[in-house]
Amino acid sequence: MPIDLHQHLWPEPFVAALRARRTPPRLEGWTLHLPGERACVIDPAQHDPEARAALDGAELILVAPSAACGFDRLPPDEAAELADAWHEGALSLPAPFKAWAMAGAREPDPAALQRALARGAVGLEVAADVLAHDLDRIAPLLEVLDAAGRPLLVHPGPAGREDAPGRPAWWAPVVPYVAQLHAAWWAWADGGRQRFPRLPVCFVALAGLGPLHGERQRARGGAAGPVDPLTFVETSSYGMQAVDAVVRVLGIDVVCHGSDRPYAEPPRLGYGAAAAHAIQTANPGRLLARIPQEVSA
Repeated sequence: MPIDLHQHLWPEPFVAALRARRTPPRLEGWTLHLPGERACVIDPAQHDPEARAALDGAELILVAPSAACGFDRLPPDEAAELADAWHEGALSLPAPFKAWAMAGAREPDPAALQRALARGAVGLEVAADVLAHDLDRIAPLLEVLDAAGRPLLVHPGPAGREDAPGRPAWWAPVVPYVAQLHAAWWAWADGGRQRFPRLPVCFVALAGLGPLHGERQRARGGAAGPVDPLTFVETSSYGMQAVDAVVRVLGIDVVCHGSDRPYAEPPRLGYGAAAAHAIQTANPGRLLARIPQEVSA
C-alpha cells in the first residue's frame, strides 16, 4: 500500500477557524496572513479532498496543518481553538486521508493529544525549531506518543522575520527551514533519542540533509554510532541526487515517501521495484505500526 507521509490539506472547520481570527495567522477569503506582514494567496482547489486523492496512487495520505504557519506559537487558548478545529475537520476526512495531530507548544496539553489520538490521529506534528531548542517543554507530548506507540513528524517551524524582507519565494524553504531540520536532527541525536528510546520519529525533507554531516560531526569530536532504526526521514522536495546520498549514509530502511503537496510535487527517484516498495510502503508502514519492527543497523 503506497503511503504519503506528508501533505497539507485544510478541511472546512479549520478554514473557518482561521477566517474567524483577527490577527495572524488568519485567512481573509483565501489569502493567508502570517506574522511579519507576510501574505500569500491559496488556491482553494488545492484543498479539495477528492481532487487531491486523485493526483497519484497513494492509498494512504497523511495530512498535517503545517508547523511553518506558527499555529503552535499562539497563546494556549488560541492554539487549542485551532487544534480543535483541525481535529474536527481532518479526522473526518474520507479515505485515503488520515491526519497528524496538532498541539500548542507554549503550554502543551497532553490530555488533548490523548483525545486526538483516541479519535484517530496517527501521531503528532511538531516544529523542528521547537524540538531542537525546547525539548523539555514538549516532552509531555512526546511521553503521550511514547506510551501510545505513535510517531512524531518533525516539520519546519516558521521562518524568522529577518528571513523575509527582500528574499525570493524559495528562500524560506531552502535556508531557514533546512537549518531548522538540520538542528533538530542533531538535537534528537544528542539527547532526544536517549530520552525517548522507543519513540518512532520522522523528519521531513531528509532532515535538512543533516545525516550527511556525520563525517564532520565525527571530525569535530562526535562519536560514531549505528543507524537508528526508529528515526526515519522522508523525501519531500528532494530528488535522486539527495536521496541517494542519504541512503548511502542511513541505508534505505529508514527512508520514506513524502510529497509536501500542494507545495511540492512527489520526487521521481527512478529506483527499481524493490527500493520503491521499501520507500513507499514498507518503511512508512514500520513508522506507523503501533509496535515498530526495528531493522538491522
